[in-house]
Amino acid sequence: MMRNTLLIWIIGLICFRCSQPKKVEVLDIAEYLALAEGRTIYPNEAQLEMLRPLMPSETFQPAPPISDRNYWNKIEQTDEGEQYLAEAVTWINIAPEVPISDSIYRVANLQGNRGIYKPRYYRTMTRLEHFMLAECIESKGRFISQIEGYLHAIMTMKSWLHPNHDTKDNDVMEGNSMAIDLGSRRFGSDLALAEVLLRDKLSPEVRQDIKDITRERIIDNYLESTEDKSKTHRFWFQSTSNWNSVCTSGSVFVTISTSQDPEERLMAVATALNSMRIYLNGFGDDGYCSEGAGYWNYGFGHYLYLAEILFDYTDGSVNLFEFDNPDKIKNVANFPARYQITKGVCAPFSDGVSKVSDDGGFASKMAVRKFDAIRPPYVEKNGGIDTYSAAFQLIEWGYMLDGKNQDLVAKVTTELPNYTFFDQFGMVISRGKQEVPLSIAVKAGHNSENHNHMDVGTYAVVLGHEIMTGDIGAPSYVAGAFSDDNPARSSWGHPVPRIDTILQSKGREYIGRITAAEFSDSLDRVVMDIKDAYELPALKELVRTMENDKLGQGAITIKDEFSLSEPMAFGVAIMTLTDYEIVNANTVILKTEKQSLKAEVYSKDGELKITDELVPVEKLREGGSAYRIGVDFIEKVDQGTLTIKYTPI
Repeated sequence: MMRNTLLIWIIGLICFRCSQPKKVEVLDIAEYLALAEGRTIYPNEAQLEMLRPLMPSETFQPAPPISDRNYWNKIEQTDEGEQYLAEAVTWINIAPEVPISDSIYRVANLQGNRGIYKPRYYRTMTRLEHFMLAECIESKGRFISQIEGYLHAIMTMKSWLHPNHDTKDNDVMEGNSMAIDLGSRRFGSDLALAEVLLRDKLSPEVRQDIKDITRERIIDNYLESTEDKSKTHRFWFQSTSNWNSVCTSGSVFVTISTSQDPEERLMAVATALNSMRIYLNGFGDDGYCSEGAGYWNYGFGHYLYLAEILFDYTDGSVNLFEFDNPDKIKNVANFPARYQITKGVCAPFSDGVSKVSDDGGFASKMAVRKFDAIRPPYVEKNGGIDTYSAAFQLIEWGYMLDGKNQDLVAKVTTELPNYTFFDQFGMVISRGKQEVPLSIAVKAGHNSENHNHMDVGTYAVVLGHEIMTGDIGAPSYVAGAFSDDNPARSSWGHPVPRIDTILQSKGREYIGRITAAEFSDSLDRVVMDIKDAYELPALKELVRTMENDKLGQGAITIKDEFSLSEPMAFGVAIMTLTDYEIVNANTVILKTEKQSLKAEVYSKDGELKITDELVPVEKLREGGSAYRIGVDFIEKVDQGTLTIKYTPI
């Protein structure tokens, strides 16, 4: 009797344990990163031992394969699935637009001309992705021929790189080296996705070709390059820019979804964790993204994609949504709403843009889901060539079927605060509250930021919803666009001082510091020391003060106080993309179709002159022609104050 009782007790205990939720063992990422050896990306044995027990024995499946009709029939019955299928049908007779010819590749490399290849690349990938997911939705075989044709076209490309990312000798295209970039990671991801979703719907020959080429161009390339930097001419895995998260996420996806070697899958995830530590160092603890809102959308969106697939793959054991600093990640997730000057308008600092179009909102939707972030309003989806990937779409459909999309619309921001202060990078947004608000973003920063411009002290003045003056943004990405001497990238093309023809220097040590900041309902005031942005021994003091008087129609003043050890030429610039009129030596009127802003310049320390020049850059990402309206002392001076006051007309 006692034996029976004991047996019943044991069985009951086993059943109780089986009924309990499985406790997830979570990787301590802070401890993991502490084991890293400096900036080395390739994991050491101690790190691998921490991660190995948490890795699954099977490959990653981003969504059920086409054979799971229960899942795909559910997608087909949704409006989203129906629309996706219909869009794929409209393209079913269009041939792939790759490979491009060697001559076009070489021209694109030499000129930095993206227009002659990039649309072809991304239209090809977007259509292939639609064909693949459409075939999964309906499973009738009508897309298979096109899918295999597109896959074959991609696999016959000599290089998957954007041509301007190849070496000057086109080493990758010529077969002399191998590298991963923003384009190749997506080509590789699409091939891997075809293999894991369609499986035996594809011919054995195509499946083998996919395995061979993704191994050569992505898996082996990624692991060997991160272990030995001499094997590649691209070091993005040690970068704080969007390249790191974008290329890492694609490389990891291909590896964990297609490699049959568990050690390779382990190595890819372990490497990515070390790499993401460096990527996140590009953000301030306050969430500031020096690349701007557009690159936040692109770069941080792919970080969140990587976080999602690793969380799913490891059943929550690897959590990049918290990483080693949950508060910082949450601040980064909330960056776009805080970065707006007024609704839908951002400062085009560095290579950012003033209006960020919605590419489908993957990054902002994920930020809402994971961090309860506020979604900023975007301009309408731009219909661009590199928008919503199939990888993102699968995640969105997963959340849709789980019923977790209800709150996304409600989280759009309706009211912006009076000011935002990103104190770590020295960036302030002062927002007017008039009927037609006069607002400004002003930045101290340093001259070694991501997508760097020599722009310590730059600003952007917004009247209503139009940038009237200030930073003109970035040159379009053509040959010479990234040269430090490009007029739109040097401090000559920014609204900052020029001293004795000396411009700001490049480097982390050339920096501005906000020394005082005061905010109230009637006046915001920011003081910054920008002397150290200039490599000029004679410069003893250079302080820029911004005041935003929010009373009445508003007024913004930019005052520069300087001191030199000897008399020198000194001047500043009013930069604009608008029409303008030079009224006299002290007044300029800046005009758009709807409104005007008066700029008055004055100093008690000498007579001023105004000289306007066309910025000699053919293409700017903000569009139109830009002008530099120089405001200079006629005579050399050794100290003084020069003030520009902006008031609406």
